[in-house]
Amino acid sequence: MSNSAMNSSPLLPLSLTLLVLCSCSSWVSSNFVKPHQNFLQCLSHYSQDGSSISDVLYTPFNSSYSSVLNITLRNLRFSTPHTPKPLLIITPLHVSHIQAAVLCSKSHGLQIRTRSGGHDFEGLSYVASLPFIIVDLIKLNSISIDVESKTAWVQSGATLGELYYSIAKKSQTLAFPAGICPTVGVGGHFSGGGYGRLLRKYGLAADNVIDAQLVDANGKFVNRELMGEDLFWAIRGGGGGSFGIVVAWKVNLVSVPASVTLCMASKTSEDGATKLIHQWQYVAHKLENDIFLGILLGGGNFSRQGDKINPVALFFSLYLGKADELVAILDTKFPELGLSKKDCMETSWVETAIIMGTGLQPGLQPGSKLEDLQSKTTPINASTKIKSDYVKEPIPMAAIEGIWERLRSQDIELPQHLFVPYGGRMGQIQEFETPFSHRGEYMYKIGYTVGWVEGGIDAEKRHIDWIREIYSYMTPFVSKSPRAAYLNYRDLDIGSNNKYGRTSYEQASIWGYKYFGKENFDRLVHVKTKVDPYDFFRHEQSIPTLSSK
Repeated sequence: MSNSAMNSSPLLPLSLTLLVLCSCSSWVSSNFVKPHQNFLQCLSHYSQDGSSISDVLYTPFNSSYSSVLNITLRNLRFSTPHTPKPLLIITPLHVSHIQAAVLCSKSHGLQIRTRSGGHDFEGLSYVASLPFIIVDLIKLNSISIDVESKTAWVQSGATLGELYYSIAKKSQTLAFPAGICPTVGVGGHFSGGGYGRLLRKYGLAADNVIDAQLVDANGKFVNRELMGEDLFWAIRGGGGGSFGIVVAWKVNLVSVPASVTLCMASKTSEDGATKLIHQWQYVAHKLENDIFLGILLGGGNFSRQGDKINPVALFFSLYLGKADELVAILDTKFPELGLSKKDCMETSWVETAIIMGTGLQPGLQPGSKLEDLQSKTTPINASTKIKSDYVKEPIPMAAIEGIWERLRSQDIELPQHLFVPYGGRMGQIQEFETPFSHRGEYMYKIGYTVGWVEGGIDAEKRHIDWIREIYSYMTPFVSKSPRAAYLNYRDLDIGSNNKYGRTSYEQASIWGYKYFGKENFDRLVHVKTKVDPYDFFRHEQSIPTLSSK
């Protein structure tokens, strides 16, 4: 994916663009055979800076269209010639550009897909089955840090890496509780909850949002006071693409020591990995809030050693304190792990973000530059599929061994399972405080991921079948009624999905209860009905209105 400058060539008349697209793209609705000649004029009319709106518009006939479309596209499943493409991409520089996009798309019958970082496992932020445009917030990425008040304003187009970089430039004892991957966009991450290694100490990213600026379905620009507490509640974990376009977030920054401890210990079958994973379940969620101890399981061809497939369990921890203290605590509470000081390093919190952001691999490799957090490129471009589960009671040893055996699969390229411990602060926040309801009743979360570089339908089917099989295998061991799922790991296998993005309450409740719980989902539906009664902002798993109940 190119990170080159996005210089636009002269924009062809939109009427010609729409006419050509309608004649050659079968997915375009017949309603759009007749070109909308006034769309560009509409955009210019509603944009306060009309002279610049043409500089941030890209059609398939611009030389930069493909690079703009693909620059933050992270899942190659959605970069095929058959993937529906937008009629237009807008990379706004001003709020007025977003307002224009909303108002003109409504009046011309186009859907909007909003993208911030492109880490969207089902492509819902940049793919649609009906004629659509993309509002890509990549250029709205400013960050303002106030060290004295321990707050920051972050525009939705900023990445987590850019946020961490900006904080570190101002303070070595402030941080923000969000994810590991530095190229994830703030907009999608915050709107879906957003977890990271500080969740046991400070909760989720969404738990630390204190204000926001949003363009609603009427094109109105509002902050927390103007939008009201119901809508402000909904956008902090209710998911992107349902309520409006969040332009910026005000967040509380959190305190961390100047020196923290990062540890990694790699275990294989010879080290008794499955027994350690089983024992971990009884320990990790009960540790002090300052300790995060997760597990990444890797297998498939990625872990091939000659002719031997040897899955690896990487135990990784972040401790807000000294290494000697952490080793002493785990020697008492999890002696089976055998963690020693040589597995650890003491460094700044932002340095741990750099190390973890380069990929969870056995061994600690310091030395990356702080500036690397600002990069928008990812180390691996692959097709991916993800699923998630939540666990209330320890999984039996036999089930752990079943997971381990599936990771030995010789024809799967990159299978990974991530075990994320809860407890701590996650058990202190009530499930109704934000739409994110998965709190104290859960011991840990599992993320199942599979990636593949090999192209073709056969490779895709083989890998997706693999992850679906292990998800089915795990059914007896995870949460039930509903089987909970993590919103930011969108999974269109869940429930009945309408490919045209307008879903009834009954259809949506299947996945809505899993992502939010029934009470929170019903409240989200009421908020949606109030702020967007005609369901303008929608996608295959957006919040429905009460009119569709």
